[in-house]
Amino acid sequence: MSEATARKIDPQPVPLRAADLTIVIPTLNERENIQPLLERLDLALAGTRWEVIFVDDDSKDGTPETVREIGRSDPRVRCLQRIGRRGLSTACIEGILASASPFVAVMDADLQHDESLLPGMLNVLRHEPYDIVVGSRYVAGGGVGEWDKTRAGMSGLATKLSRLICKTEIADPMSGFFMLRRDMFESAMRDLSGQGFKILLDLLASAPSTPRLKELPYQFRTRRYGESKLDTMVAWEFGMLLADKLVGHIVPVRFALFATIGALGVVVDLIVLSLSLTAGFGFIAAQAIATLVAMTSNFFLNNVFTYRDRRLTGWRLWRGLFSFYVICALGAVANVGFAAFVFAGDAHWLAGVKGIPWLASLAGVIVGSVWNYAVSSVFTWKRK
Repeated sequence: MSEATARKIDPQPVPLRAADLTIVIPTLNERENIQPLLERLDLALAGTRWEVIFVDDDSKDGTPETVREIGRSDPRVRCLQRIGRRGLSTACIEGILASASPFVAVMDADLQHDESLLPGMLNVLRHEPYDIVVGSRYVAGGGVGEWDKTRAGMSGLATKLSRLICKTEIADPMSGFFMLRRDMFESAMRDLSGQGFKILLDLLASAPSTPRLKELPYQFRTRRYGESKLDTMVAWEFGMLLADKLVGHIVPVRFALFATIGALGVVVDLIVLSLSLTAGFGFIAAQAIATLVAMTSNFFLNNVFTYRDRRLTGWRLWRGLFSFYVICALGAVANVGFAAFVFAGDAHWLAGVKGIPWLASLAGVIVGSVWNYAVSSVFTWKRK
């Protein structure tokens, strides 16, 4: 995009004072929406000292380059590009932390949120005793636009479930369009889970006290450019957020999920063991095959579900699989060795299991599982 194109908006002179309002906008492949959105913000926020931070999860369509090109001539426009990690909630958190404004708004880049509501939100926070103002689709005057019955039904169900963890009454806890005081964010930021895509729900569940909240109606628009980021994993991430806020203080949700996949790996292990024994392999060889298959399936399932926010792709996926094998080598040796020990009946206190390969295999899996989680979470899926 040329500089002439980038200058369609008419930026104000460099302000002598910092911005009063920062708008944080997470992006992933939203290049075509950047310029129209900035033009709308420029019109809606005339007379306000504002800045916008686009937090981009390494888009491949030129989104970060477009933002930076505009930013070279308009100091209000900034790009925070993240490499090797994704997630709408964490993008919003990092964007807010990168700002200094007393008021921060969060909105999407897809032009579906009504930017004309921003001045009203700011006016409420400046002059009324509220901590957060939410653009709501479910109060009088609001609406979901052209959603079909399926999407509307899913949103309604998610809204009902989200009230399990909310600390305040709200009609639209799933809204992605809101503005808050910085001190409200700072009071909750260390307890945020960063799970999923609904940062508002995370904030409302993590606040140390009941937030003072006001909802303003708006009509949800239809996306103009690009593709929706909603997929089947959105529901999974939403469930992870709910689980984290409900039981995360008792047991880390990531560990619970890793253990669940490990339990599924036990099933895989036993099935492969049975097939290998039927095929004529000796027990030790059969157990080694079963261990390798179960470990491989556990890696891919954990990469998709447990470590979705750190998931490995491309060459890093295969390098991660190799490291997973190496890290789990001692656990695998302990697995096979202990299972063979029990199967042979050498452990007198477990002599009752002699000749029962299933229980012997289970004993080996349990021994290896502790090592698998503790070390792979640090090295295979290390946070950048």
